[in-house]
Amino acid sequence: MTAFRRLSRSLATTEEGSLWFECPGCEMVHRIMHGTGPGPRWGWNGNLESPTFTPSVLVRYSWSDGERVCHSFVTDGRIQFLGDCTHTLAGQTVDLPPWEDEP
Repeated sequence: MTAFRRLSRSLATTEEGSLWFECPGCEMVHRIMHGTGPGPRWGWNGNLESPTFTPSVLVRYSWSDGERVCHSFVTDGRIQFLGDCTHTLAGQTVDLPPWEDEP
């Protein structure tokens, strides 16, 4: 994978059209693809400091103890975790955390 390049306090990129943020619920990064191109694409308000992505962000992945789900709305730099999340932040809203140089 290409190295991350920090764009703001809470966002990074690896390639044109990609935005990455750290998810405090999953304790891993999630990728949003925006603009034109193949595959799923999200709307982005263009704000690096207080991003909004539409529609919701749904991430499903397998872990050693089973299937995981992270489902959220990212609005004005805050993550609203929905009730179907399998992590402990389900139902909570938190600020996007600062991007760490080594996620």
